[in-house]
Amino acid sequence: MYYTCFLTFLVQIVHLRPDLAGVVIFISIAWDAVTDPILGNLSDRPGVDKRKLIQKSTLPLTLSFLPAWNGLGNTLFGDGQAAKMIFYTAISMLIWLFYTICTIPYYSVIAELTEDYDERTEIRGTSAFINAFCIGLGNILPALVGVGFITYFHVAGAISVITVVTRLICAKSLKGVYRVRTAAPGEKIERGLGVVSTLRSFIEIAKLRPVRIFLLFVLFFLIGNSMLQSNLSYMVVDCIDTDYNSGIAVVIGVLVLTMAATVPPVTKLAEKTDRRTVCLIFISISAAGIAAAKLIGLDAQMGSFKIMLVLMPFLLGLGLSTFWTVFYSMSYDIVEPDEFIHGKNGARRESIITAFPQFVQKFGSAIGILLQGVILSAYGYDTTAETGADAATFVRPSEHIVNGMENVSTVIPAAVLAVSLVFLLLYPMTRKTYDLLTEQLKNKREGKPMDTKGLEKPGKF
Repeated sequence: MYYTCFLTFLVQIVHLRPDLAGVVIFISIAWDAVTDPILGNLSDRPGVDKRKLIQKSTLPLTLSFLPAWNGLGNTLFGDGQAAKMIFYTAISMLIWLFYTICTIPYYSVIAELTEDYDERTEIRGTSAFINAFCIGLGNILPALVGVGFITYFHVAGAISVITVVTRLICAKSLKGVYRVRTAAPGEKIERGLGVVSTLRSFIEIAKLRPVRIFLLFVLFFLIGNSMLQSNLSYMVVDCIDTDYNSGIAVVIGVLVLTMAATVPPVTKLAEKTDRRTVCLIFISISAAGIAAAKLIGLDAQMGSFKIMLVLMPFLLGLGLSTFWTVFYSMSYDIVEPDEFIHGKNGARRESIITAFPQFVQKFGSAIGILLQGVILSAYGYDTTAETGADAATFVRPSEHIVNGMENVSTVIPAAVLAVSLVFLLLYPMTRKTYDLLTEQLKNKREGKPMDTKGLEKPGKF
């Protein structure tokens, strides 16, 4: 809901300029990116219970999420652009802080439960399948805004209830499976936030070649896709030229069904080949199709049917589903190279390593949304003069601005996705490399001689 709707909410309801709305989201998500590794470092410490972090962060998250989705900024600050920007930035930073406290332990715990390549893929595939429908709720429910008395605030309330219930179920499910790590003999337990040690760990981990390449793939993929996702409302109304409520319902419906339908074949193909191969196949199709949509035209019709209401969310869902099905499993694969090179006495850094790609992922998403706002402003799109009941409606802008909106949904993100694919091609952590590594890692843990054949240059590590 935040990624897809918040920029639109700030522009149409709060009446912030698109570039300032982009700044709100950029600062908030960048703040989230910065807190990811710090929380990862904290949750890796002996004695820290990841289940409790998930449980205790849930209520503060919902209590900060709700105020973000009302027009209080208009009441307090009127037309004051700077004041409203600061107000909604502060609220958003609280949302992402509590989100981080919950999700870093949630994602990293899988790497502690299993080192099996296919089991990690299967677990994350199951999660991605469920996630597709949850993403659907986060997009479908806001489409009800304006129907009767329903506002963004009501939708945020419904999503908050879902959040509390599902996170408590998640924490409960780990009982008896997850074990809190105890300190190894002679291990010193760090105190405080550990900012210096977090930075030191980041630098150490970033020296691994697979890490650097993977992070660049993640960065460019999320820049491209967040531009597409945050521009959906404008794409539906202004580029495809259809009614918002009916158009967005079709788009989100196709998006959700595509994501759900893509997860099983992606999971199975990743088990038969590897995660890099499946990403190359499906994301290439997505990027090529999005670029081709510019040539076809987003307003293309077959009779009275608007083709792009189905094709664009299908292409977006194909790439998104593939990425999120394997992203965290690929992140876990960094744990073993780090232990192989840097680990002592079996020490592992699951949480901080899981946080590192998320750190980059959040920056990628924030940059993409920021760029969308900046590009729309550069094309002259501005709703700050709109007031009253008509402020929340979409008034069709000039053809010049519509062309800019179309570019943000097609050729610009497609070019960025193409760059991400180049780095994916260079990514060395295939199934073969992972199997070789875990075999030698077992020898290291048992104090046996290690054979690094197949792991040396051209630069596996």
